[in-house]
Amino acid sequence: MGSFGMLARRAVLTETPVMVQIQELIRGVKDCISLAQGVVYWQPPKQALDKTKDLVWEPSISRYGADEGLPELREALMKKLRAENNLHKSSVMVTAGANQAFVNLVLTLCDAGDSVVMFAPYYFNAYMSFQMTGVTDILVGPSHPETLHPDADWLEMTLKNTVPIPKLVTVVNPGNPSGTYIPEPLLRRISSLCKEAGCWLLVDNTYEYFMYDGRKHVCVEDDHVANIFSFSKAYGMMGWRVGYIAYPSKVEGLAEQLLKVQDNIPICASIISQRLALHALEVGPAWVTDQVKDLAKSRALLTEALSPLGEDAVKGGEGAIYLWAKLPEEHVDDFQVVRWLARRHGVVLIPGSSSGCPGYVRVSFGGLKEDDCRAASERLRKGLEELVSRGMVS
Repeated sequence: MGSFGMLARRAVLTETPVMVQIQELIRGVKDCISLAQGVVYWQPPKQALDKTKDLVWEPSISRYGADEGLPELREALMKKLRAENNLHKSSVMVTAGANQAFVNLVLTLCDAGDSVVMFAPYYFNAYMSFQMTGVTDILVGPSHPETLHPDADWLEMTLKNTVPIPKLVTVVNPGNPSGTYIPEPLLRRISSLCKEAGCWLLVDNTYEYFMYDGRKHVCVEDDHVANIFSFSKAYGMMGWRVGYIAYPSKVEGLAEQLLKVQDNIPICASIISQRLALHALEVGPAWVTDQVKDLAKSRALLTEALSPLGEDAVKGGEGAIYLWAKLPEEHVDDFQVVRWLARRHGVVLIPGSSSGCPGYVRVSFGGLKEDDCRAASERLRKGLEELVSRGMVS
């Protein structure tokens, strides 16, 4: 029996998390600045934290809560979905972050062996979620080379010609890792194609508030659409782990099946985290957009730092906290480039091959304040100038 003989194939055949590899790389390099992980530099609103710290001794904090989430938080989220997202026919389940929300939906909607559709560059954790739940027929569609928008024509042909029909299609809007925003007409076309084919559409709206240059975020709602949201980035609550699913209320049996999955993974999201989420909602979205608008400076700094790669090499930045950049043709091994930049220049990126696109890198501009981002940008520009002119010298 081989070394993996006693382990589940679904785990063994799932890709190694890229962030685990990046964290190991960072630990091995002194004085390293990370532009890798998708985080923001701010903490939750002070007034929300102040209210939450007083709850530590409350007995309910240490007990289980309702599987689907605290009633008062779910009520507040329903109001938010109606007012901000124009979702009026959806129910809410609170989860331990958006990643868990995605796994809940995959386990509820897909059987092992089903086919699903993603678009490259795709969100690596979503890809892994399919792998580890036995959904190994992952159809990866192309994105437009200039806009990075999902190719709806390819999707139309794929849904018409694939037997059996794929169980679901998933997109992140605005995008991770692309940092691009899917315009409303295109999102509605994708939704219509899914509805006509009889498959689900899962939309990850984690970065709903991270919109730039006057763009406005829009959701779609229908009986075949599930929307995922998160408190992590918007309210600086990465470590508190609170996300939520807005799923169609009228689909018979969906709520009951989601609850089965929920009860066997977290039972419920952390109670104190849910209370912080509720207090954060009371502060409101204007607080979030005040934080987000300052990220435009960091985006500009890093866009300039990427300029040695050429004018057409850098995409994204319309939304979310990411820029997406193409490396020189001779450097298709993006993992090697990322390791070299870390060890020689002290700056860390995410390799694009983890998102299905070798020869690219993802750059996060959300995790550093402006001064720290300027320092990271200087290192990155210097490293890329050297990469382009001399290659990866040791």
